[in-house]
Amino acid sequence: MTTQLPAISLSAVPGRRKKTLELAKEVEDRGFSGIYCPSFGDAMGLCNAMAQVTSTIELGTSIVNIYARNVADYAQTASFIHEVSEGRFRFGLGVAHAPSNKRLGVNPGKPLGDMREFVAAVEGMERIGELPPIILAAMRDKMVALAGEIGSGMVLANASRKAFTGTLERMPTPKVGDDFFMGCMIPTCVSDDRDAAAAVCRKTLFSYVHLPNYRNYWKAVGYRDEMEAIEAAIEAGDRDSIPGLMSDAWLSDVTLFGPADEVKAGLQEWYDAGLTTPILVPSSAVGGQFQAFEEIFDLFD
Repeated sequence: MTTQLPAISLSAVPGRRKKTLELAKEVEDRGFSGIYCPSFGDAMGLCNAMAQVTSTIELGTSIVNIYARNVADYAQTASFIHEVSEGRFRFGLGVAHAPSNKRLGVNPGKPLGDMREFVAAVEGMERIGELPPIILAAMRDKMVALAGEIGSGMVLANASRKAFTGTLERMPTPKVGDDFFMGCMIPTCVSDDRDAAAAVCRKTLFSYVHLPNYRNYWKAVGYRDEMEAIEAAIEAGDRDSIPGLMSDAWLSDVTLFGPADEVKAGLQEWYDAGLTTPILVPSSAVGGQFQAFEEIFDLFD
């Protein structure tokens, strides 16, 4: 059984940004292995601020959308954070999803080609300083392989625990070997009321099951019936039925929920499957963001 604490996902909600920095310091003081910031809000800005108020914990984006900012702008900011954090920063990149890209008014090309070109452009920038390790958002085998080829790690989100070992077995040897970062963002709700915790995780994943790339991934790892039923509900405009179509088996595979012992056992199964950096995404069955973090802290006290 591992004794290493997992990493934590943290985003800065408008109106609570200074409190979020105080929370980051507490996460560091409690010995968690990292803080990774999703694309919600300004992940780069939060990592920059956390670099100023922490001193030892690893930081990273998980992820930022490569289409959201100019490549030179991204590269300079990434180098800045890398320098002021004294090498604690990981630059997580992804191609995001069709709805978010549509809101940005961009028309992406092919994800693999766009990612390869973006990373090459970042690494080709001159006079910006040293760059941090580049981590690629990945789910399916081709992007996982690309991460191993051109990146220093990969980060998944809402991935199947039972399928992860197979992903690693099919993955070519990464260029950085043992230093290759392997993270996964895992929705987590700790509560003695297991049904309430499950409902929270279903709510968390409600928007994700509307995304075709996630559904296609979950179909490929054994949840075709659930995803096809959800597709039929979406097509019919029957949003209310969707949570009931998220099976217990699927939910238990892609999230952590329930009493503390059950959550810790599920976390251990992730380590046993080969994941080196679980990134817990806390939610609470009885409160907001800060209550969710208190429940995570209690889990490891």
